[in-house]
Amino acid sequence: MEKLDRLGWAADLCFTAYGLRIGIRVNQPEVLEQLADYLPPGWKPSAARVVDRLYSVKIGGSVRPGIRNFHLLYAGPSRLARTMVLEGILEALDFDLQLYVAEKARRRVFVHAGVVGWRERAIVIPGMSHAGKTTLVAALVRAGATYYSDEYAVFDAQGSVHPYARPLGIRDGNGDRPRRCPVQELGGTPGAKPLAVGLVAVSEYRVGASWRPRALSPGQGALALLENTVSARRRPGAALDVLQQVVSQAPVLKGARGEAADAAREILDRAMG
Repeated sequence: MEKLDRLGWAADLCFTAYGLRIGIRVNQPEVLEQLADYLPPGWKPSAARVVDRLYSVKIGGSVRPGIRNFHLLYAGPSRLARTMVLEGILEALDFDLQLYVAEKARRRVFVHAGVVGWRERAIVIPGMSHAGKTTLVAALVRAGATYYSDEYAVFDAQGSVHPYARPLGIRDGNGDRPRRCPVQELGGTPGAKPLAVGLVAVSEYRVGASWRPRALSPGQGALALLENTVSARRRPGAALDVLQQVVSQAPVLKGARGEAADAAREILDRAMG
């Protein structure tokens, strides 16, 4: 627990997300507006002054020729980022905040996965960062699926998946930072209600492959999801209980996939069956 103390700071924000109280304080008030775009979906303002995690953002910039005054980001006493580029601070806050919520969330289990809705059921695509989840989720959305998440599947105790519809992190293939892309730019819509899972698709990209998956047993499926579960080390029993609920209601298929557009059609065809 830490105290959200404004002494020496210009402005602060306290909010709750998934049962956690989080504070952010800044030395320039206008920065709070930009930071709000990086908060977890469903966050709510709070009047609490004691928080579970406290972030401090110090905006720097050059004060005179030859002197570099860095932007700084702290979580508690630990420095997370030091850069002259404000975008770097925002990205570092985004990464740490989302991961903290995913690991510590109360009454929810976060699994690294893309999620879309299709015919009133969720399709869950587990995989770590840089595994191609976003590319496949974008292709599924373009094919008519409803967007739920490109980073985390958020499960409740019954195994239903909840929306976590942040902007997609689209990589344009030129080595630049991911571009934050609202799903509306893809012609899609975000999900608004929890869904029971209709299909878990475990896949990795392989040039020229067609998605011809094999079915996993419920035990194998639960383990495949557990490998991508953020809180697996801290709460393995609780996480496994939830994942067993998921695989008890949905088939788990595993196989290599080819190009995202082709794989999206193949996955939707399987989900229809």
